[in-house]
Amino acid sequence: MWDNRVFALCLVVISASASAIPDRAAAQDCFLFLCPPPAQRPDPRSDPRSDPRSDPRLDSRPADPRLQPDPTYEPRDVAPSYRPGVERQQTGIYGPVASERFPVPAVPMSEVDPNYLRRAVSFPSNEPPGTVIIDPQAHYLYFVQGGGRAIRYGIGVGRQGFGWFGVATIRTKQEWPDWYPPKEMIQRQPELKRQLSTLQSGLGVAGGPGNPLGARALYLWQGNKDTLYRIHGTNEPSTIGQSVSSGCIRMLNQDVIDLYQRTPLGAKVVVLRSRVS
Repeated sequence: MWDNRVFALCLVVISASASAIPDRAAAQDCFLFLCPPPAQRPDPRSDPRSDPRSDPRLDSRPADPRLQPDPTYEPRDVAPSYRPGVERQQTGIYGPVASERFPVPAVPMSEVDPNYLRRAVSFPSNEPPGTVIIDPQAHYLYFVQGGGRAIRYGIGVGRQGFGWFGVATIRTKQEWPDWYPPKEMIQRQPELKRQLSTLQSGLGVAGGPGNPLGARALYLWQGNKDTLYRIHGTNEPSTIGQSVSSGCIRMLNQDVIDLYQRTPLGAKVVVLRSRVS
């Protein structure tokens, strides 16, 4: 609000200058130049920004938990380069991997729920370190580290009717594995035949970027019997956190590479029973 003294001074200046300004319009311009109009303060009743209820800092609604950082996350346990607030594409965890036999592209982060990204978490368990525990209901895989800690990965699991549970062992592991779909799958999806070629072990899809098993596969056995279920990568990152597979456990390629390096042959795998199966 103008100070009355400033306004009076402007009038004095204009009065003294009026005789030197023959044109009324020029006099008006001079007045505007010397005494610009005061800024109008918005009416609080008409400006929604002045309403404290519209201030997002005062919003009492709970935030979406999927978008909140995991309070138990310790970046030094998984990837020293990760710092909260840095764009995930820049961290190196899910960036492109050029050192592989086939280049692994960066994960399109817009397609993956951040709740399913790799984390170090609190995870009390009676299982020994090195055990893999899979929770199909929550779409998580845990690599037990001991001391009440685990590495947690987001996964895609079997759709309804294709889930399974029990205890298995990692009998073999392969990098860029070939894929040999079971006969039952080919019968259900005859269009798969167009993708198959003759490989060393029969009809299948050679390892590579277009292979459904992705960059790594860990083969699960029970005793001397192959369960035909795998923990493997995927070329469909948008399926992580969903129940879409034929029973296998899908992981982002960057995650399955990490798990592959941590998990020895003979490791125990515990698949929990889904509460909805």
